[in-house]
Formats: sequence, structure tokens, C-alpha cells
Amino acid sequence: MQWLAECDRRRFLRVAVAAAAQGLVCGARSASAESRQRDGQPDLDAAFDPRLVYAATQDNGIHVPAVNFGRLKPQFHRTLVRASEDMPENTIVIRLAEHHLYFVRSDRLAFRYGIGVGRDGFSWTGAGIISHQKAWPSWTPPGDMIERLPELQRYSKGMPGGLGNPLGARALYIYQGGADTLYRVHGTPEWWSIGKSMSSGCIRMINQDAIHLGRHVENGTPIIVS
Repeated sequence: MQWLAECDRRRFLRVAVAAAAQGLVCGARSASAESRQRDGQPDLDAAFDPRLVYAATQDNGIHVPAVNFGRLKPQFHRTLVRASEDMPENTIVIRLAEHHLYFVRSDRLAFRYGIGVGRDGFSWTGAGIISHQKAWPSWTPPGDMIERLPELQRYSKGMPGGLGNPLGARALYIYQGGADTLYRVHGTPEWWSIGKSMSSGCIRMINQDAIHLGRHVENGTPIIVS
């Protein structure tokens, strides 16, 4: 009986030590997280979970389907990064060659989104502002596009907004010198085109990303495309 009691005592001590050690590790992790929160330094390794970011959602009464994000390269998933020194705060910065759009916040962190861009000869570059934005906008193809694609003539007076509309869930209208450039940052139902150069010049985003960006952008926000 004494031998059994001694075994029980040793077993209890092993469990207690293991539990204490685990508690210290968890406590250290928690303290580190609390320290980062106090210092205002988010953990940039904890990117947005694409299972949540690209899940089906409702927006303005329209059901937005889930995105098969596994078919996209991870670098085109929405995430949070540190802005490079050449990126102004509170500005949209688009790097066409990267197929990335950055929205730079005042804390020098940036939301980074994968985008689709214009094919050769159709891309716009320069600096302007986001004049305004619309949710589920109608779309009217420009005259030169109708000339290239006569089947679009039926939309010469506009295509109503919706899932089948090329502008998707949001359109941010780029103006330069007070004039409409006719280029947009917009959602797209063709999410598989993200990371590719195949549009007629506008900047395509996954609908869920376009909705997210729209929540952070105010009228008059500067935009730089290079």
C-alpha cells in the first residue's frame, strides 16, 4: 500500500509539473499577444483566413457566392502587410506588374488584395482620385468596346447591376483633373481572372474584396497606378 501511495504521489507530481509548464507557456503566449496589442503592433503573420474572407455572404440583398480560393495563388488572397516607404498614407496604390492593390492606412499598414489588370495596350497608369463609388452598379460598355464586340450593342443603354454584371459588387470611379478617366476599380464575377492580365484596362477584384475595400475608401481618396 505504501508503494502504491508513493506511485500515486509521483504521478501527481508529474501531472502537476506538466500542467504548470503548459500554463507558463500559455501565459507567455498570452502576455506576448497582450504586449503587441498594447504596443499597437498586430501580428502580421496572422493573415485573413480565406475560409472566412471568401465565404458566401449577403450584400444589399444580393447573395454573393463563396470563392474557390484554393484555385488562386496564396499571394492573391487578401492580407495585411507593412507598407513600403514610397506608399503614401490613406492612398490606394496599385502595382500592375505585381497584380496587387494596396490600401495604405494611417498606421502604415496596408490591406493587400490580388487583382486582375488590363492586357497589353489596355492598362491605365497615373495618379488620380476615387471620385465616388457605387454598390452593384449598372454597366454601359464604351463605344470603342462595342465596335470591337458588336454583341454588346444590346447593353448600349446599360446593363443592370447584379452577379452577372462585369462591375460586380462595387465600382470605384477614377477621376483625374476633374474628368472621368473611364477606368474603374471594381468587383468581378470572374474571380479566377485575379492575378492575370486580361481585362480591358480596369482593375478587377474578387467581389468580397471589393466590398471590403469599399468600406475603407472615402470619396476623394488618392489613387496611384504604376
